[in-house]
Amino acid sequence: MPVKIRLQRHGKKGKPYYWIVAADARSKRDGKYLEKLGAYNPNTNPATVELNVDGAVKWLQNGAQPTDTAKNLLSYKGALLKNHLAGGVKKGALTEEQAEAKFTAWLEEKAAKVQAKADGLSDAEAKAKADALAAEKAVNEARIAAAAPVIEETEEAAEVEASNEEE
Repeated sequence: MPVKIRLQRHGKKGKPYYWIVAADARSKRDGKYLEKLGAYNPNTNPATVELNVDGAVKWLQNGAQPTDTAKNLLSYKGALLKNHLAGGVKKGALTEEQAEAKFTAWLEEKAAKVQAKADGLSDAEAKAKADALAAEKAVNEARIAAAAPVIEETEEAAEVEASNEEE
């Protein structure tokens, strides 16, 4: 039975939400699956990926083939790296401790990159709000400045009419 690691779509129209599943290649896209490995939400920025890395590695070692998108998600969460390191341990190139140390170092580096992106997005959002506020203040000041001469002219006109009535 050929097994694929693929995405199963959930969520409403225009707001997709995916489960990452191990399923028989002949089953329907949203049909029966063998095991749910995680979830993927592309609606957030950065996209949210929850994955059972050990379960994914188990399926990869048993011969499951990931689809292109699933392969990208597995790579993003480190399941492919962990599978690669497990192959090195099996061949005797690495010890279990060395493989685990490499994987944790990679996880820390990846977490720092994701956090930097999230910080950059929040900084950009704050800058955009500040720019919008400054632009709104400039528009309001221009509107007040444009209305001020009209008020002065009406006051002057009232004074001229009052002086004409006195004469």
